[in-house]
Amino acid sequence: MRILVPLLAALSLAACTAQTGSLEPIPGSITYGGQPRTKLTKAPVGSTLSHTFYDTMGRQVDETYIIQPDRSLRLIRRHVRLDYY
Repeated sequence: MRILVPLLAALSLAACTAQTGSLEPIPGSITYGGQPRTKLTKAPVGSTLSHTFYDTMGRQVDETYIIQPDRSLRLIRRHVRLDYY
């Protein structure tokens, strides 16, 4: 019994670790089909920007990007809003 509690705690913490893979762009994403042609030259490296669009199923999608040192965009977060009527 004494070993069960620490084991369960370790398993719970392991489930909370950050995702190691990256998000793949979907149709409507800024980086879908490659990086945009224009570079964000005035935005500071490490700053974030948000993009909202509707996916092919009509759901609202909010994405967050971070500006990399080479001025490319990396998708770091996606939230699909599900509306229930």
